[in-house]
Amino acid sequence: MNRKKIFLSIIAIILIIVCSQIVTLGCSVKENLSIVSIEKTSSVGLVDTYTILYSDGTTYQFTITNGKNGEDGQDADKVTIQEIYQSYVEKYGEISYSDFLLDYLQLSTDNSLVINECLLSSMKVYTEFNVTSSSGWGPYQNTSKAVSVQCGSAVVYKMFEDVTYIVTNYHVVFNKNANSDNGGQIAKKIVGYLYGSEGNPADTGTKENGYTIYDYGQYGIELTYCGGSIEYDLAVLKVETSKILAINEDVKAVKLANEYYVGEAAIAVGNPENEGISASQGIVSIDNEYIQLQIDSTARYYRSIRIDTAIYGGSSGGGLFNKNGKLIGITNAGDTEDQNINYAIPIQIVKSVVNNILHYYNGTDIANAHKISLGVTLDSSNSKYVFDENTGYGKIKENVMIKSVVENSIAQSLGLQEDDIIKSIFVNETEYVIDRYFEIGDILFLVKETDTLHIKYVRDNQVVETDHYTVLATDLNIID
Repeated sequence: MNRKKIFLSIIAIILIIVCSQIVTLGCSVKENLSIVSIEKTSSVGLVDTYTILYSDGTTYQFTITNGKNGEDGQDADKVTIQEIYQSYVEKYGEISYSDFLLDYLQLSTDNSLVINECLLSSMKVYTEFNVTSSSGWGPYQNTSKAVSVQCGSAVVYKMFEDVTYIVTNYHVVFNKNANSDNGGQIAKKIVGYLYGSEGNPADTGTKENGYTIYDYGQYGIELTYCGGSIEYDLAVLKVETSKILAINEDVKAVKLANEYYVGEAAIAVGNPENEGISASQGIVSIDNEYIQLQIDSTARYYRSIRIDTAIYGGSSGGGLFNKNGKLIGITNAGDTEDQNINYAIPIQIVKSVVNNILHYYNGTDIANAHKISLGVTLDSSNSKYVFDENTGYGKIKENVMIKSVVENSIAQSLGLQEDDIIKSIFVNETEYVIDRYFEIGDILFLVKETDTLHIKYVRDNQVVETDHYTVLATDLNIID
């Protein structure tokens, strides 16, 4: 996976230019010298002049030409950090990317602008279930009908002209103790609120078939369950886009990250303790680990991001964002004994599972995720942390080795054998490099009927590619 370029704001570009000029002049940065202000002082045609005032009273002027750059054909406001770094190295000599950022890119850690934009994609959610409660004992036992209302969070995932799709946790829309009538274990009613237009369910004092009716007020948006997966704790909801825009015309879908790294900002937006949509901030503590959750009566293991960001009951289903405002996960669990250990579903799983569900959703019937099985058991070896000085980030990489091959499986038809090391999977000729064993599961959600599949692997120190396999409908398994 290639790291997407991070585009700098004009101020970021200015700071890089300032630092480069200091080096050009043969001076070192004074230890206590800081920038007091950066101000545009003149503008002639496409050329803007900026003046920097330093804390020692000195000033420095430089110019930026707007529009197209004749040398590289890029817009002036879309220069990337990596390109500036390479330009610096070519001009002034070798320096590691991480040292370059530390020495010359001292930007503010204030993420308030990003957080405010993330609020436009955030919701709090209420789900209703019919339940029966019991009181007393033996011949004195009484039963009564009730409506259980659960609270959670959600993100606006995709917006189209006619319909908007929303993502939350499966356990937000599921209740194992719910009665079978009117929805059963999946919520009979789901209502969402946008930030700034929030409300709460109110008991109307009336009942229908013995169950209390709740009123959600003028801001409540009723949502429809499209499908989900208990094995991945994700659920997809929908609503007519016009109903969203009637409440707030500025609502937007989340921006999706491709990956995330240990140490980067982890901003959670949700509805903790049902006190309303709010934001909290921490970092990614561990990029991948498995935690055990029991949503129904079965204990399952879930691959998760560990974060130290504060989340609480009601935060489930909310967005976890990086410093650029891109979604890196969906918050879903916490350690009840330690408030600094919380968890989120990684963005790779979110995209794979949600997009898969949407592919099989026909607009009316509830959809499940579908995935093929290669028919292999896997092991890993040579696991190590690899740091990339060009990006300033690192990640764990390992050899993904086949332990065994199931008879009559796709893997067997492709000629794969025990001890083969899988290097990449091709889906319709698009290559997905495998650095961790669990990445294979994410990629298999991308495979649909009639797609072609082949695999690059290492056997006896030789890199080999299999023949192509065309996926059949019978190869797809429903994922609960």
